[in-house]
Amino acid sequence: MANKNVIWCDSTNLTKDLTGKTYIVTGANSGVGFETTQQLVKQGAHVVMACRRVEAGKEAAQAFNGLKGSYEIIACDLADLQSVRAFVSAFQANHNKLHGLVCNAGMVNMHNEPRYTKDGFEITMATSIDGHFLMTESLLETMKNTGESRMLILSSVVHAGNPKNRYQLHFDDLDWKNRKYNNFAAYGEAKVASVLYAKELSERAKGTGVTTYSIHPGWARSNFGGGGNGITKALMSVTKPIFSLLNFSDSSWESAQTSLHCLLSDEAPKHSGAYFSQHSVLYRDKQCRKGGWPMESPNPHANNMADARKLVEVCRQRVGLHRF
Repeated sequence: MANKNVIWCDSTNLTKDLTGKTYIVTGANSGVGFETTQQLVKQGAHVVMACRRVEAGKEAAQAFNGLKGSYEIIACDLADLQSVRAFVSAFQANHNKLHGLVCNAGMVNMHNEPRYTKDGFEITMATSIDGHFLMTESLLETMKNTGESRMLILSSVVHAGNPKNRYQLHFDDLDWKNRKYNNFAAYGEAKVASVLYAKELSERAKGTGVTTYSIHPGWARSNFGGGGNGITKALMSVTKPIFSLLNFSDSSWESAQTSLHCLLSDEAPKHSGAYFSQHSVLYRDKQCRKGGWPMESPNPHANNMADARKLVEVCRQRVGLHRF
């Protein structure tokens, strides 16, 4: 049964003909990414599925057989910058238009110690920001040349923290090499970065036809938290059914509504750079629990444009891009 508090994408947006349009969805083989991909294909779009595990992508894509649109699967591990570069090259070899880039994939390190990628980045920040930043910046000219293109990146209710503890970026130690590691704080900081990047890119892309959005999709009933040690797995196995029973969590389809609204709504571009949130009882700020399309983040660090611009400069150095 659907949660009564779900904010639904208008049905008129879910019947638009997307024939001739091309989208990229990262993490397209499961959860919110899968539901977003399936809906776009159903409406006639061509979706490039950026999947770390190609075989999982192929298995998931069997559900698209007989739908109006089309798809292809290209390998992409967001925690590996070389894999992201290879993905971009493969995409650009066959496509010169990109109507929507859905930076959907993400993860939380379910271990109590930091894990680092081959590029030396803390894995949560690498997957949520560094990989998506490199992909987006590398495809930005393609998006501008499309005429009208949208980029959305998933954040989380977690980024808001609480009135006594608001997550913020520590530019002197983004990768937790000098601080005592806290995996959920690392996740919160990465999701602050997601909100800031959407804001900065919207400012920089103004007048180009490219619009941006950061999104809290809701607490999706997905494989989130499936890794980690035995205690963590046991905790997640207990809390997930309770959240579902109490109707605190949403199905992946319900959680895809915000992404679909930002991709397809005629209203969304009027709020480029904004934060769009599904309802969530997990907000520590009660006024935020109903969500909003868009809504103001209660975390002042997620609205700091000086930090947003600094984040972009730092990310360009981290992923090896030249200055613009």
